[in-house]
Amino acid sequence: MKEPIRVLMDEHRVIEKGLRALDGLCNRLESGGAAPPTALEEMADFISNFADEFHHAKEEAHLFPVLEQNGVPKEGGPLGVMLNEHETGRQMSAAMRRASEEYSSGDPKAGESFAKTGRLFSELLRSHIQKEDNILFMIADSVLDESAFGQVRKGFETARAQFDKGFRERYEELASRLEREWGVGELMNDE
Repeated sequence: MKEPIRVLMDEHRVIEKGLRALDGLCNRLESGGAAPPTALEEMADFISNFADEFHHAKEEAHLFPVLEQNGVPKEGGPLGVMLNEHETGRQMSAAMRRASEEYSSGDPKAGESFAKTGRLFSELLRSHIQKEDNILFMIADSVLDESAFGQVRKGFETARAQFDKGFRERYEELASRLEREWGVGELMNDE
């Protein structure tokens, strides 16, 4: 795999840590237990800022257009599916953020709402990551030449410069901490 694809796949592993934590939070809330409001707020922040504004935005602005320029169709093809799933995820992310704010304000029903949307989001993103890792990124590796990958790499550098120094590292640490505190699942690491 070329460097830009490795970067995206590494970010997927960070997102999966967050998803394991999200699953644990959902378990707690679905069983009638309470969770600290900050845990829901941090999870909503991670999903919105790292998974979407940092990761998905790079794919949409830099990888997907280069793939389309190199013959991968947007309409009726894998790019259209990925873009649709990104948009669905954004809607779910906004709903989780609202629910986390309502939960912090003391609305007990908001925990149920967060858990319901969180479950759907986790399922969507796990499937999405599998499609990207095992289909879309393999397509990229086969259709993009070194020049095209250079264009993607340059775009990723520009995108990363838009975030403050240490942004990615802070969110990697947040995902790891949330996973340690709340994480569940067969992919749980023994760190």
